Amino acid sequence: MNYYGNPVSRLIEELSKLPGIGGKSAQRLAFYIINMPEENALSLAQAITQAKKNIKYCSLCCNLTDSDICPICEDLSRNRKVIMVVEDPRDMAAYERTHNYKGLYHVLHGAISPMNGIGPADLKIKELLERLKDDSTEEIIIATNPNIEGEATAMYLSRIIKPLGIRVTRIAHGVPVGGDLEYVDEVTLSRALEGRQLM
Repeated sequence: MNYYGNPVSRLIEELSKLPGIGGKSAQRLAFYIINMPEENALSLAQAITQAKKNIKYCSLCCNLTDSDICPICEDLSRNRKVIMVVEDPRDMAAYERTHNYKGLYHVLHGAISPMNGIGPADLKIKELLERLKDDSTEEIIIATNPNIEGEATAMYLSRIIKPLGIRVTRIAHGVPVGGDLEYVDEVTLSRALEGRQLM
């Protein structure tokens, strides 16, 4: 039932289509936007429109950017012999926040998931293989998520990249820092044991 008039109801309906936003959250956001100063609301609308219009894939790594090549690929100080493969631009941003990784990235924009009808052709794998033709890459770090889809994607990538003579590694998965072992699930504990290192 339409309690607020069509513009407000439409705003609530559109906001509720966003992931993780239910009806109540959409209503709360809608009223927050309506009560914003007009210039702030217009600025938000303009930011959404410009992002949708101007954002594209980096021609090298498939990261989101507003130019042909993203800032990370343009940075000549990065190690161009190592490429970390991630599922999503947010994963890349998470690694960048650590300030520990200085190589390049490749963003797949998903993971292999037969249950959801997503196969290798639906990901940016062809673009990755194209990058590897120049023979400068020495290592591929597969940093897909530690779930069924991420593991399937990692196995697939490993199988097609190893024959190219490139070293393929997988990020370690294990016990989170500050975690109590008694609360950690069996799969995570097994991974931690498999990924153990010399001290």
